[in-house]
Amino acid sequence: MMNSMHTTVPPQKFPDWYDGNRAMEVLDAYNTGSGTSQPADKFVAQSVLPASTGASRDFSYIAPELPQFNESNCVGCMDCVTNCPDTAILGKIVMPETLEAELAKVDNVEYREHLRSQFSETLKYYTSFEKKKAKDDSLVGGGKFGIFIDPTKCKGCGECVAVCGDHDALKMVKKTPENLPEYLSDFGFYRTLPASPISHINPKDKRDIMLKPSAIKQYAGGAGSCMGCGEASVIRQVLAMTNEVVGDRYGIVASTGCNTVYASTYPYNPYSAPWTNSLFENGPADAMGIRSFWDQSGHEDWAIWNIGGDGAMMDIGFQSLSRLLASGMNVKVLVLDTQVYSNTGGQQSTSSYMGQESKMGAHGKSHAGKGERRKELAQLCIMHPHVFVAQTVGPMTNHFYKVVERALRFKGPAVINVYTTCQPEHGVADDMAATQAKNAVKSRAFPLLIYDPEAGPTLKQRISLEGNPSPTRDWVIEKTADGAEVPYNFLSWAKTEGRFKKHFDDKGNPLSESLLLATKDRLDNWRLLQQLAGVENPDFAAELALV
Repeated sequence: MMNSMHTTVPPQKFPDWYDGNRAMEVLDAYNTGSGTSQPADKFVAQSVLPASTGASRDFSYIAPELPQFNESNCVGCMDCVTNCPDTAILGKIVMPETLEAELAKVDNVEYREHLRSQFSETLKYYTSFEKKKAKDDSLVGGGKFGIFIDPTKCKGCGECVAVCGDHDALKMVKKTPENLPEYLSDFGFYRTLPASPISHINPKDKRDIMLKPSAIKQYAGGAGSCMGCGEASVIRQVLAMTNEVVGDRYGIVASTGCNTVYASTYPYNPYSAPWTNSLFENGPADAMGIRSFWDQSGHEDWAIWNIGGDGAMMDIGFQSLSRLLASGMNVKVLVLDTQVYSNTGGQQSTSSYMGQESKMGAHGKSHAGKGERRKELAQLCIMHPHVFVAQTVGPMTNHFYKVVERALRFKGPAVINVYTTCQPEHGVADDMAATQAKNAVKSRAFPLLIYDPEAGPTLKQRISLEGNPSPTRDWVIEKTADGAEVPYNFLSWAKTEGRFKKHFDDKGNPLSESLLLATKDRLDNWRLLQQLAGVENPDFAAELALV
């Protein structure tokens, strides 16, 4: 659009504790395609990747489209920033006088106006503050809010547009040789601005955490995850909240899986925190060893996360997880529940749903997908003494951040089981991770759950189903266009995912007994949770009355 750009992306800054020149030499070699001729550096010789090297990875050649911001429709909800799996879209609050001072440094008048147009006067960050200041001149005024896209990190999944929803503040546009330099320059301008003022970051809206530079840098992007990866978004949120609670005093033990592959594609590491990759089955044992050493060294206040998929935690590593929970040690466990071994191409796990098609659970004339019922990790963890347990999904941010913060403050083991969409294996579009996760909750496929052993002596007091829609009913009831009431059940959700597509005809009608059994399984599980939580269900009561 513009003939001259006056801002460029600043060079990557490296920590002082390692050879930044050598690191930059290696990164430049890989970014220019000459990495194969480079000798191994001293870090990889020790199986070490420096922190946050993923920040220097350039994905600008990947995405065919990029998000375009429409500031006039933005409400500052921060959903796009929170749900981005690649740290590719970031928000910034700038006081008007500061913004004008920075814009004055831009010589090109046309480009200066373009930058000014990237900031909006939202009710959340501007108008509400201006109203308070009008009544009390000693108060701070409103701040301008802008959204900026880093084209070197964006993979073009469109997740930000999907979660923006009816606000229509974002749309995908074709990437061209003409607009790419402008995106780069715009993001360079973003990086020259001061941090968002703390006065305008709402402590009650946890999405605002992602306005803090310390939260953003916990997961720098540049990971080799799939477009729109549901796991990566969740990891970013967990680490942002961890930084909020304990600062940089934490570490990660990652069980082998997708999360270790896309986070350690040499020489790119998205994490700023120290982390280690354990074997598939013994991540909890590894975390216990580190916890013991830290406690003996006087670092009881340091937090440690053990991250693993459902295969690592529910299958081969469940014994190790159970031992950790029985130990009472202060280790936090994040389970990325995709219902498949994504790292091995969609092999089924005990977390897979009945009827789901996957490797070792193929769908055909004689076998209608997986025949076993799903293992429920939350219930199994609850049966261990004094363990905080939660099931949640990333896009339901109030519930998600609440349980992560509580887990971090809980003195003992905590397990957060999170539904994370795996687009390739679930047969889901790249921009649908958040939508499918919320609908998994809505359909009772993956109910929200909090079990806090310190909430009271009874299960009813300890278990909360807060956040689930229609918590006292079997299913969520929706109205069709003609006014008819229909349940949104497991069948409703399953027909939107490719892993169940062979169970339906071309009109969306279920064809197999297997999927009907899966629906009953999900209802039985939901009713069990209601009973444990002491929630009266009139639908279930009416059914029992007929028996």
